[in-house]
Amino acid sequence: MTSKERAFLRSQAADMPAIINIGKSSLTPEVTEAVSEALEARELIKLGVLKNCTEDPKAIAASLAERTRSQVITVIGKKIVLYKQAKKNPRYPIA
Repeated sequence: MTSKERAFLRSQAADMPAIINIGKSSLTPEVTEAVSEALEARELIKLGVLKNCTEDPKAIAASLAERTRSQVITVIGKKIVLYKQAKKNPRYPIA
């Protein structure tokens, strides 16, 4: 993914609310499944990492991207943006 494509997706996610919050229990199979389902439905999602989560947001983002076969667009503070292109009718056609 090029830097222009990443910048485009970052701009699309700027005003988007976080749809999933990761809390104290961090990455459970249920959270991973919810993220996977959200990526299938929306392609581009924003996640929030709550204050009581002890793991580093960058480590969480890398782990989620690997488990869901998605791409980390950005990690800023405690916000994570992930992207996975849809198989049918992509909303954000990249590459």
